Amino acid sequence: MILLNHMKVKQMEKSHKYNSSGLVLGYLWGGGKGSYPAKKFQAETKEDLLDQARKALIDGSLDSGMGFERLLGALINIEEITTILVDGKEYYSKTHEHEFIGHLSEKEKYFLEESMYHE
Repeated sequence: MILLNHMKVKQMEKSHKYNSSGLVLGYLWGGGKGSYPAKKFQAETKEDLLDQARKALIDGSLDSGMGFERLLGALINIEEITTILVDGKEYYSKTHEHEFIGHLSEKEKYFLEESMYHE
């Protein structure tokens, strides 16, 4: 039994889930660079989520079918959902952070951040 804010809690379970969204940057077939929404992933750990995104960047599928000539990198928005089950009731919280993957210059990172967060 756990004491939580002076209440007796009989049962408490905790779980985490991770979701991703983001923008991928690549070379366009007609020339120049552009961005497109990244393929979304779900995983039980942040590391697994980033591994999926990195593999998709390498095999060229991270762009959700846009068809870039070559992918450079991406800004991945990671949503962590923490769920707590207390006495049969579910409570959750969400946090967000972002990670860059691939080989991006500071200017390219800035472009992706501005594109994602300042629509």
